[in-house]
Amino acid sequence: MTDQKNTILAIILSAIVLIAWQYFYGMPQMEKQRQVAQQQQRTQQQAPVPGAQQAPGTQPVPGVPGQAQQPSANVPLAPGQPPATIPGQPLTRAAVIAAAPRIAIETPSLSGSIALKGGRIDDLSLIKYRQTVDPKSPPIILLSPSGSPEPFYAEFGWVAAPGTQQPLPNAETVWQRQGSGALGVGRPVTLTWDNGQGLTFRRTLAVDDKYLFTLKDEVSNNGSAPVTLHPYALISRHGTPQTLGYYILHEGLVGVLGQQGLQEVTYSSIEDKKEITFDVTNAWFGITDKYWAATLVPETTQHLRARFSAGMLGTVKTYQTDYLQDAQTIAPGATGAVDTRLFAGAKETNVVDSYDRQLKLNRFELLIDWGWFYFITKPLFSVMDWLFHYFGNFGVAILIVTVLIKIVFFPLANKSYASMAKMKAVQPQMMAVRERYADDKMKQQQAMMELYKQEKINPLAGCLPILIQIPVFFALYKVLFVTIEMRHAPFFGWIKDLAAPDPTTIFNLFGLIPWDPSAIPVLGPFLMIGAWPLIMGVTMWFQMKLNPSPPDPTQKMIFDWMPVIFTIMLASFPAGLVIYWAWNNALSVTQQAFIMRRHGAKIELWDNLKALVPKKKKAEEKAGR
Repeated sequence: MTDQKNTILAIILSAIVLIAWQYFYGMPQMEKQRQVAQQQQRTQQQAPVPGAQQAPGTQPVPGVPGQAQQPSANVPLAPGQPPATIPGQPLTRAAVIAAAPRIAIETPSLSGSIALKGGRIDDLSLIKYRQTVDPKSPPIILLSPSGSPEPFYAEFGWVAAPGTQQPLPNAETVWQRQGSGALGVGRPVTLTWDNGQGLTFRRTLAVDDKYLFTLKDEVSNNGSAPVTLHPYALISRHGTPQTLGYYILHEGLVGVLGQQGLQEVTYSSIEDKKEITFDVTNAWFGITDKYWAATLVPETTQHLRARFSAGMLGTVKTYQTDYLQDAQTIAPGATGAVDTRLFAGAKETNVVDSYDRQLKLNRFELLIDWGWFYFITKPLFSVMDWLFHYFGNFGVAILIVTVLIKIVFFPLANKSYASMAKMKAVQPQMMAVRERYADDKMKQQQAMMELYKQEKINPLAGCLPILIQIPVFFALYKVLFVTIEMRHAPFFGWIKDLAAPDPTTIFNLFGLIPWDPSAIPVLGPFLMIGAWPLIMGVTMWFQMKLNPSPPDPTQKMIFDWMPVIFTIMLASFPAGLVIYWAWNNALSVTQQAFIMRRHGAKIELWDNLKALVPKKKKAEEKAGR
């Protein structure tokens, strides 16, 4: 009866582990699939809704762009009227881009264009990154114009102060360019517009070889009266983007806003709050995806009225980060000017860190979500990145880092395994204590503690290697999951992307059978158990068998099932993490066997393996029955 209870308890504990895995991993995957389906439905059924916002120049009171006199909680500032559409059939992104005059963007990292109508940066592709591991697949599209299926753009300009009646450039303004040629590294472009009432607007745009745009907006007052204007900038996104839904990854609105520090606001959170305002200096903020981001990077000395907000544009949800600077009063014959920057590109660690240092920004490095274990995660990545540049393979870097971690923690592991060896040496005495006080658990525990004290044994020492490994495991998981350097990084053989799960599965004999088990509803994700997860499970099983079986049947049942449970759970994790875990297990087995042999402790591996083979009953025992 007791064995049955222990079996039931072990099954319940295993179920709890699987349910927790389903909650923290399986449910986000289902949510991701649901968002993909909704996104496809919106793309097929929903036409872009013409903008009906108030132009910034008509606001009676200066405020955060898009805030005053809006019919909804927030709509992006003057996004302009999209090109004519057929009802129910939105224009493609290419059609919208072709519908208006543009200036091409050509750099080693970016391609796209700037719309002369509105002067927005709204067409940007990251040519170094592809949508799949196939180098011939399309590049990653970051920014798209209003009127396309998924608008995402940056806009800059001026907002009129109270009493100012001057026409200002807006989304309908067609700028004139000076000179010819594309915007490129060392090749800035200049746009101009005259409002016909004494104000001339001039915008100079430059871009570096990575992902930073620098803008200089100037206003020359050729009239007879002074004019007061507020510079503004915004990043707007129409439609809720597809997110991965993981709890360890932030996707949405982000920034470091002065003394208020890092602010991470999800799309659902800003939908509930509608608006969050900040009065700050030394700030940067924008909208981030897992690997890409678009952020406003104003001068660190500028005083800003910044805002995160969400609203509706017709039936489409909108998200926006924007700021309004202090007013500038421009006297007749004078010129007002403001400098600002836009980061729009891939969140490459070295690039982000270099901008942080060179521009003296407020912790721009936090654009990459390093997580709670920042103090471990980022140094761990730095070491792996250095090894990658030396060996040319991130998988090899993972293997070497694992060895280095083992070396660093060797003294502690040595003490832990030595304690385990002592426990093995006093195993007969422990069994004697259990038998002597079998009916009195209190005295049994007291006698055990006396024995531990007498032999100088720490019964918890065996847990230390696992406890030490947990933060390193999560830090490595974070590195593999959030750093773009790991994206599409190959290992050897069939592993073409260390940041993605092992693509093979035992249920189609690792590709020999032309069948995709993942297509099975509900059970599909559980069937994708590839070769590396199986290797990891086997190494974990060997590590378990290195120690004597626990005397308690429940503990034995849990330890016996643990490699199976972990194989199922880790099968859907990044392949790089599974390779790390398998390699770490193999090193741990070698290390533990070496240390325990040195302390004279018996290694139980072969005895435990032999115990798995059913023993033949003796003839005498059969005859006696």
